[in-house]
Amino acid sequence: MPNGSGGFVIEGGAGASHEILDEVTSGTGTSLTTVGDGPARRVRRTWLDTFDWRLYRAGLALELQAGRGGTELILSGRDGERLAALPVPASDSRAGHAHAGANGAGALSWPSMTAALPPGPLRELLEPVAGIRALAPVARAASRIREHRVLNSDTKTVARLIVDEMAVSYPAKAHPLPQLAVIPVRGYQAQGERLSSALAANGRISPSGRSALEIALEAAGQHPGRRTATVQLTPAIPAAAALAAILTAQLDIIEANVPGTIRDVDTEFLHDLRIAIRRTRSALKLAGRALPAALAERYRAEFKWLGDLTTPTRDLDVYLLGFGQMTAGLVGAESEDLRPFLQYLMRSRATAHRDLARGLRSARFARLTRQWRADLAELRQARKRPTAAQLAGQRIATAQRRALRAGQRITAVSPAADLHELRKDCKELRYLVELFGSLHDPELRWQAVRELKALQDCLGEFQDAEVQRDEIHVFAERMLDERSAPAATLLAMGEIAAGLAARQQHARATFDSRFAAFASPASQARLTALARTTAE
Repeated sequence: MPNGSGGFVIEGGAGASHEILDEVTSGTGTSLTTVGDGPARRVRRTWLDTFDWRLYRAGLALELQAGRGGTELILSGRDGERLAALPVPASDSRAGHAHAGANGAGALSWPSMTAALPPGPLRELLEPVAGIRALAPVARAASRIREHRVLNSDTKTVARLIVDEMAVSYPAKAHPLPQLAVIPVRGYQAQGERLSSALAANGRISPSGRSALEIALEAAGQHPGRRTATVQLTPAIPAAAALAAILTAQLDIIEANVPGTIRDVDTEFLHDLRIAIRRTRSALKLAGRALPAALAERYRAEFKWLGDLTTPTRDLDVYLLGFGQMTAGLVGAESEDLRPFLQYLMRSRATAHRDLARGLRSARFARLTRQWRADLAELRQARKRPTAAQLAGQRIATAQRRALRAGQRITAVSPAADLHELRKDCKELRYLVELFGSLHDPELRWQAVRELKALQDCLGEFQDAEVQRDEIHVFAERMLDERSAPAATLLAMGEIAAGLAARQQHARATFDSRFAAFASPASQARLTALARTTAE
């Protein structure tokens, strides 16, 4: 619906709109009148966003509008201002498809990456916001839109009133109250403002500061931006009950990301799935006696299986996501020399993803999630000590000491395995701070996580470069066995391996300063304060 000087909800329903509009215009103290502006028009609407609502959180709305006048993909700001639009000659928004036309890249289908859009202002605005996440429908509706012109005593049009009767079909069927917008004509802003004031004073109309997307979702019982599970703990809650709440939230994230992972919508579904799995495994490891030993042992094994299942696909995703950067760094070879390697990675990734999808559809995975949820529900009734605050304080303090000692033992001649172990220690410490985050002072927690992340990024760069360098040699041997590796490709792969070695050396060179920042009195005091205030 077009943006105007004000948005309103017609409490009396669309049938009362004519009567209400006549009341309002006659009550403005001027000789304004309203006249209909032709028959109602029908518009099919599909709103698109990423799974984690990146557009909405950035104050943007992307809508595919289809009507008699054609189809457009429209990007708007929070205030409704149109920022960019892409005409699409033919569409079927109900099926979720659109044809990009002569200047596009062929038919679009949703979910789709922004790279599938034709070059132009729309794509340029969307790419930095959506990143590597796919755009997919988040709401669908059909609108019956009627327009009225507001005339002054000279029969000049001073504003347009637009009534939008919306029927939502996705994510659930719903019929929100009709919406009304005032669109002043240029040069008649004063009359438009008086009209909006009169509308606001009418008892059967109420102001609405919500966008059409927000209205559609609210009517369907949904809220934009809510994808992440949050856990609000109290210090005195039993530790077992707190862990059950934390682990249930992680299970929610796992299950929410499974469909997108199986459908291979974008790589972030698997990435977020793996983070939730790793956090679950860390919580099980660090729970100690707060969880029944048999239960923790059984599920540690099951979540290790799940983590191992996801690893091959994610490792290949990392290669493919960074492939452009790798080819850009070539000096002695051409990017075209690496095409056989790229094709090999894509074939390997397709095979790995089939195995992953099979595992996520398996009876074992279904049994794991079903039984885990049931056991967690039972565990949430626990009443035994220690408390959540006591467990969190103890574990954070222990993890802090372990990471500090491990880092202090690293010297210039330490093997790579020592840095890898430190990375795992830092990851466990960060997970503890984040999982029990609601028990901490937000500013203190943010500072601690920021400093931990800086050290983790350095250690991650070191470890990833080493793993990828070793895998390059394995890939080369397999490609030789398959006879799919021309000499030029092997030479280019060797250059990539050399570049990875240089990246690893750079990360190692920055480690000392990063660890020094983490080990500084101020940084350690923040972690100590988190452990102490949590335990109090």
